[in-house]
Amino acid sequence: MNFTARTTTQTCRYILNPRPSPSVPVARWSRRSYAFQAAAPPVHQVFNRRTKWLQKERAARDVENSRIADYLKDEVAIRVCERLLVRDIKRHYPRVLDFGANSCNIARALTRENPDPHPGTPVSDPIVKKVDHLLAVDSSESMLYRDADLEFNKQINMTREILTDEETLPYDANSFDLVLSSLSMHWINDLPGVLAQLNNILKPDCAFIGAMFGGDTLYELRTSLQLAEQERRGGISSHVSPLADVRDVGGLLQKAGFKMLTVDVEDIIVDYPNSFALMQDLQAMGESNAVLGREMGPIQRDVLLAADAIYRELHGNEDGTLPATFRMIHMIGWKESKDQAKPLPRGSGEISLKDILENK
Repeated sequence: MNFTARTTTQTCRYILNPRPSPSVPVARWSRRSYAFQAAAPPVHQVFNRRTKWLQKERAARDVENSRIADYLKDEVAIRVCERLLVRDIKRHYPRVLDFGANSCNIARALTRENPDPHPGTPVSDPIVKKVDHLLAVDSSESMLYRDADLEFNKQINMTREILTDEETLPYDANSFDLVLSSLSMHWINDLPGVLAQLNNILKPDCAFIGAMFGGDTLYELRTSLQLAEQERRGGISSHVSPLADVRDVGGLLQKAGFKMLTVDVEDIIVDYPNSFALMQDLQAMGESNAVLGREMGPIQRDVLLAADAIYRELHGNEDGTLPATFRMIHMIGWKESKDQAKPLPRGSGEISLKDILENK
C-alpha cells in the first residue's frame, strides 16, 4: 500500500510582557509527521452512463421494433452459450450471473433446443439443464423485463435484478459458479475494475465467459460519417463510440487476476439496404452513441445523405446493399485455484516443436 508523508510545522508563542523572563510560559508546537493513504488513480470517464440508460429505456418501450432489432444480440448470446458445450468441461452450475443481461438474451439462448452445433449430435439437451439458477442483472428495468411474459421464462429458474450502477457489483466474494456477459461490457467506463470485481465474486476454479463489441466494429459507418462531415462541415465529431482492442482485453483479464485465458475475435457482417436502416436498428438496439462531450442533437441532413453516398461508394456490395461489420471479442478467464492446472515453467519442455514440424 502506498502512503504519502506530509510534514506540518506550526509554532505558537504566548508572550505575557515585552521582556519575557524564564517564568513566562512560552507554548510551542513541535514538528510532527502524518501519513495519508495515496489516492487511487481516477477512472477515465468515456461514456455517459445516464445517457446509455435513457437510450435502453427508450428502445425497450418500443417493444415490437426492439424485438426485431435483437437479431444480433440473440446470435452473439447463442455463441457465448455454445462455449459451455465443450466436451472437456462437464460441469453443473448451481448459481450463474448474467452480467448486463439486456433483454435476457442469454436466458433465451440457454433454453434453445438442440444447441450443440456439432454434426455428430443433431439432438442435444438445452444448456439450461446444466444451470440451477440464473441471476440476470441490468441497469435498465424496461429492457430487463421487456420479455418477462414470453414462453422461455417458464423453462428456466431465473431472477431479474436492477443494478443502479453496473460498475459496482453488490455481491459477496466466491458466490457464483459461472459469470456470463453478452454485448454489454463495451459501455463500461472502469473495465479493469469491473473485471476485477467479476473475478472476486466467482468461486475458485470457475469461469467468466463474455463477448463485447471491439476493434473495428462499424468501421464502414465510422469512416463514411467522418468523410462526409469533413466535406460538408470542414471538421469531424465522434458518432461511433471508441472500443477496446483484442490486445487490450487479454492484458486486462490478466491484470484482473484471471488465469488460463482465451481471447478470440469474430466478425459478423450484416447487410443493410442503406445506412439509414443501419442507424435505425442501432437505435432500436439501444446502441446509439453515448460518448461524453459528443455533439448534441441529430446529424445534419446533408451530412447523412453524403455519408450514405460515400458508404455505398467505398464499401457497398454488388447487389446494392451496404455491409456493416460487427467485431466480437470473445473472452474466457478462470479464477485461480490451488487445484487448477498450471502451465509448466519455461525451459522444461523435452520435445522441440521445430523438430516435429520439420519431420512432417
